[in-house]
Amino acid sequence: MLRDPRLQKLAATLINYSVNMQPNETVMIYSTIKAKPLLLELVKAIRAKNGNPIVELSDDEITRELALTTSDKSLDRNFRWLDWKLDDIDCIIHIRASESDYTSADVPIDIKQKTANKMSPLTSKRLGKKWVLLNYPTEGRAHKAKMSYETFFDYIIDVSNVDYSKMNEAFKPLKKLMEATDNVRIVGKNTDIAFSIKNMPSIPCAGEYNIPDGEIFSAPVKNSVNGTITYNAPSPQSGTIFNNVSLTFANGKIIKATASNDQKLLDSIFDTDEGARYVGEFAIGVNPLVNTPMSDTLFDEKIAGSIHFTPGRCYEDCPNGNFSAIHWDLVLIQTPEYGGGEIYFDDRLIRKDGRFVIPELSGLNPENLK
Repeated sequence: MLRDPRLQKLAATLINYSVNMQPNETVMIYSTIKAKPLLLELVKAIRAKNGNPIVELSDDEITRELALTTSDKSLDRNFRWLDWKLDDIDCIIHIRASESDYTSADVPIDIKQKTANKMSPLTSKRLGKKWVLLNYPTEGRAHKAKMSYETFFDYIIDVSNVDYSKMNEAFKPLKKLMEATDNVRIVGKNTDIAFSIKNMPSIPCAGEYNIPDGEIFSAPVKNSVNGTITYNAPSPQSGTIFNNVSLTFANGKIIKATASNDQKLLDSIFDTDEGARYVGEFAIGVNPLVNTPMSDTLFDEKIAGSIHFTPGRCYEDCPNGNFSAIHWDLVLIQTPEYGGGEIYFDDRLIRKDGRFVIPELSGLNPENLK
């Protein structure tokens, strides 16, 4: 098999930058065999730094069959095994390489909810490790993106190899501004929503946890959200892809949720638990090479000119007190092609139609990050 130097570069970024593996540390790699070229490069890179690689492979169809056999006993066993494994590893590299969002569409929603609730306590343990998540290009993903596989592969690898150290530096003025901000207002087509981020930390994400990356996130004060937001990027969740999700909030809680499809499933997602109707994350996307939604959250939430406003669980490094088994990154793109829109911090316009309009944030506009 010919080695692709871009995959060697990506593997080096994942090991040396994203999880910052140290000698003798154990790295768990979760993936499917479809990502074999990158898996080989990762194992070689880990071995070269005297690390201990472990590879755990899965398959979407087998995962579906296993889900259909779910029982209380199997959930207890899987919880114990995962808990034990997390105790024994230092770093996690999760490479998703699936062909379809619908493989598990017919798994009953009660099984999905039961599984999510059972495994939820392990989330903080997993996030406490050094970890990174990325998507590997597949034929199915290329089809969904309406690209040839060759074009899609080149695009994904190029996006994944953005200069993240440059991006990290450009985030500093926005981090400072967000942490001095109380009220945020987002305006756009069928959208006018306001909330507070007072005293909330802001976390720049530039290749440490996601590849591709390019977002800075905070969290709203839990009960401060009021108004309506209508998302314009298709969003996968619970085995289907939702379109035109619109949420109306009162005092932080979702009081109305609609979509152009699967209304019953949508309602059941927000009924998963109490925290599912509150928001755990507010984030701004800046990746200069990601500009078209692909129904792939890992990419779509990084779109330059986007925001995501996430019902469900907050992150430990930006806690707003909201706990849930779900964390659903719904994306609103505000570039002119998608209807435009504005973001205000304490009544000051900071971004219009996807571009930052105050001088100290201009370094985050696409032309300055490429």
